[in-house]
Amino acid sequence: MNRDLAVCLLLVAATLAVYGQTVRYDFVNFDDDHYVYENPHVRKGLTPEGIRWAFTAFRSSNWHPVTWLSHMLDCELFGLKAGYHHLVNVLLHILNSLLLYLVLRGMTGAVWRSAMVAALFALHPLHVESVAWVSERKDVLSTLFFMLTLHAYARYTARPGRARYGWVAAFLALGLMAKPMLVTLPFVLLLLDYWPLGRLRFGGGGRARESGKGLLIEKTPLFALAAASCLVTFVAQQHGGATRLTYVVPFGTRVANALVSYAAYLGKTILPAGLAAFYPYRTLLPASHTAMAGAALAVITALAIAAGRRRGYAATGWFWYMGTLVPVIGLIQVGNQSMADRYTYIPLIGIFLVAVWGAADLAARLPHRRVWLTSAAVLVTFGCMAASWFQVRHWRNGVELFEHALRVTRDNATARNNLGYALEMEGRPDEAALHYRQALRVDPQYSLAHSNLANVLVEKGRLDEAISHYQEAVRINPRFDFAYTRLGMALARQGRMDEAVAAYRRALRLAPENPNTHSRLGVALMEQGHVDEGAAHCRDAVRLNPGSPGLHNNLGLVLARQGRQNEAVAHFREALRLDPAYAKAHDNLGLLLARRGREDEAIAHFRKAVALDADDAEAHKYLAMALGRKGAYREAIAQYREAIRLRPDDPGPYNDLAWILATRPEPGLRNGAEAVKLAEKACRLQGTREITFLDTLAAAYAEAGRFPAAVATLEEAVSLAASRGRKEEAMQLRKRLQGYQAGRPYREPAQAGGRGRR
Repeated sequence: MNRDLAVCLLLVAATLAVYGQTVRYDFVNFDDDHYVYENPHVRKGLTPEGIRWAFTAFRSSNWHPVTWLSHMLDCELFGLKAGYHHLVNVLLHILNSLLLYLVLRGMTGAVWRSAMVAALFALHPLHVESVAWVSERKDVLSTLFFMLTLHAYARYTARPGRARYGWVAAFLALGLMAKPMLVTLPFVLLLLDYWPLGRLRFGGGGRARESGKGLLIEKTPLFALAAASCLVTFVAQQHGGATRLTYVVPFGTRVANALVSYAAYLGKTILPAGLAAFYPYRTLLPASHTAMAGAALAVITALAIAAGRRRGYAATGWFWYMGTLVPVIGLIQVGNQSMADRYTYIPLIGIFLVAVWGAADLAARLPHRRVWLTSAAVLVTFGCMAASWFQVRHWRNGVELFEHALRVTRDNATARNNLGYALEMEGRPDEAALHYRQALRVDPQYSLAHSNLANVLVEKGRLDEAISHYQEAVRINPRFDFAYTRLGMALARQGRMDEAVAAYRRALRLAPENPNTHSRLGVALMEQGHVDEGAAHCRDAVRLNPGSPGLHNNLGLVLARQGRQNEAVAHFREALRLDPAYAKAHDNLGLLLARRGREDEAIAHFRKAVALDADDAEAHKYLAMALGRKGAYREAIAQYREAIRLRPDDPGPYNDLAWILATRPEPGLRNGAEAVKLAEKACRLQGTREITFLDTLAAAYAEAGRFPAAVATLEEAVSLAASRGRKEEAMQLRKRLQGYQAGRPYREPAQAGGRGRR
């Protein structure tokens, strides 16, 4: 069998053995939401609108349109089946490993040394994060173009020409549009010119010969591409607020962190233990650690330069490692991590080159050299496979991922927050809140933890405390559009609609294409009486994300308020087509059908809503009202009782149930004493004196034989109706009043439907 084919097959088999398990894994709550499953542009697949967005958006503080297109293609082909997204990452990693082998073998002619470097690249545990994390598609995809650039450059150096140089530039441009970390690639090409290509030579005294200037000039277009990418990336990160400025992280601290990180990556390469998805920033590094790291790096650099005169791989490999880490070493601090395993995906190739070629040279004079080298290679390869296999298992889900991170790191607020969110998504809000609070104890200025804790508090009904945390989140990060949206939702639940609308408008100024904020603002404006403006925002929401049942539901609500009932029904039905288990849409469609006299259809939808969500008090109330109008009073009574149990602070069900118990002609349905208790509770909950509630209370008093109280209560209702110009209602109340004055309780006609109120 051809040796190249054998090496490639072994690389494929070993990599699949380690990473094949990821096809059973889900997305994790660590950027996967922003990149894939909650990103409406990506979820739609490849669309003209999505492609335009990919090239114009600075989402997640990055500009990487090729990566966005890759995620869109996955959604186009596989939808949101996470296993296939993982599989694409694995296949790209395999391609990168194969290309690395073929490029090195082509440049050096060394088959087994090239194969060992490729095996280390494919199987080292530090590379697990880049492969097992769907959001790191940008790593494996950009590296594919990195490898293709190296291959194209090798062809160009063998026979220079404009067309071949054009392929080098094209692959570099595509790589930069997948991840801007490739800005160091022109520098890597210069290193390859020195070794193994031999295009750059140094004379005595270490001074470059004239050919070095020509090689620099040759790469000027490539450096220009890199400079343009740097500029776009800086703008994107400033736009997203990801760049931590000098006054947040002083330059001295950043230099110290960079030196320690260089050394730490080397340590984890040799002993890959304690690997985590997130390493918190080190703001108080001991001076001794920084000094030791700096000294070690200086010594290794000197040794690499000295050895590089005879063994070019030493200089090329070491400066490959040092140089390709520069964009992510933290001198320009982006985010709040001190280091990240994924940053080593390309840089470690340099260390692998030094290790493999160096081991071969050291073993050159040993007896049985091949046996020793083969045994060491097998041992290291299987050791990497085993360590990586176990490390991949931590990426099964968010809970496992961040529990592991907390086991191997200290004071990790990000891991606490993300573990909390993963637990919340599993329906464990109390545990989630505990982790959010612990994250805030570590970092009180952590805006995302404030927002996430507020989300849990909202679900528990602790709105005042939740609003306080949302306000703290946006104080810390004034560009936190999601927190503004959630703040608006909490304020709206308290009836503070003006403040809610202001919060929604601020969120839209920060993220004008957020469909959920448009929809929430639309509903809030409807509640304020600005129905047309509300409808416009709800239409924008559906336009931005037509596949969201919630957005169709909200548009239906606003259209119904506008009186456009046919359109409203259509959107409620579309919401249910997209999600047949959407209980609120069943409620809303049922209400609209009931108003149009289609009671049987309405009852069917209310029953479905109750079946889907037995704790939905409103669904029970709406079903009771519809059953009352159909004359099914016994079932209506049961539904009203359930609505009261689920929401004891809603006066409506108390009032409607009291009316049935006080006024129905069937003796078995009436209960005057209970009707009085219910009606009095309804009036207390209502707070203000309302005509309908007074009418029910009077009927209950009459059924209980308390006619003086019934007369006094109904006289108050008559007076209120007259004062408000409701003459017809006042006339009907006077008729009932005459009965109470004569000592007769009120009875609804036997065939009359209930007066259920909303």
